[in-house]
Amino acid sequence: MREIEVSVIIEAVAQLCQEANFELGKDVVAALKKAEQVEESPLGKETLKRLLENAQIAKKELLPLCQDCGTAVVFMEVGQDVHIVGGNLDKAIEEGVRQGYTGGYLRKSMVKQPFSARVNTNDNTPPIIHTEIVPGDRLKIILMCKGGGAENMSRLGMLKPVEGRQGVIDFAIKTVEEAGGKACPPLVVGVGIGGTTDMVMLLAKKALLRKVGESNPDPEIAELEKEIFNHVNNLGIGPSGFGGRVTALAVHAEVLPSHTASLPVAVNLQCHSARHKEIVL
Repeated sequence: MREIEVSVIIEAVAQLCQEANFELGKDVVAALKKAEQVEESPLGKETLKRLLENAQIAKKELLPLCQDCGTAVVFMEVGQDVHIVGGNLDKAIEEGVRQGYTGGYLRKSMVKQPFSARVNTNDNTPPIIHTEIVPGDRLKIILMCKGGGAENMSRLGMLKPVEGRQGVIDFAIKTVEEAGGKACPPLVVGVGIGGTTDMVMLLAKKALLRKVGESNPDPEIAELEKEIFNHVNNLGIGPSGFGGRVTALAVHAEVLPSHTASLPVAVNLQCHSARHKEIVL
């Protein structure tokens, strides 16, 4: 049994919050550079150029990539041979988010009583935590800073099984088309298929964590991703909704078995500021 002190977790999460908000991943930067090369619209090309400049400034000056520093969504893979000592694991994650957002002067966006008073919690807590027990004696923490604009345009559909593959494609395209420029394209489109209503939404969000443009290892799913990607980039929405070829940087799909009477589909949209960092303790 391997022990991990909560103080180590708090420090790690605080650091992840700031790193994610200040520095785009190399895969995202590479995808934006590729998009700039293939974009046909002059305005779209200029927009992509500005996004890349913004990323450089944010990294150099330690400034937020976007004014919306997002909801802190945390995915944890907890080794079954790990023992957390010195406190509660979820509370440690929450404290790390609190310290990371306050210490990094990041915008705090979480409000309690969201249906009425909408009072800001003033430290961007609580985080949204997803925990999975896995073999081993390590703790893996992935932190995603999920902006409100893109999250608002995500959708859940309970399709009839007879709608099948084409129904999934149509639902994904419709979601992106209805989002237009509101989700701050170019997007990473996460698609979840199967499971249940709660699980398919989680699948779609977890799909966003994959390296941008990395295909699903299942050839059938990879072909589905490719087809949705091509359709989406023919919508003409373009960077920031100004028109153009590049509406999406990638489409990532994840699939689980489902009930014979169901075909759950979820689409979770990620804006061009695809912010997530991870650490293994």
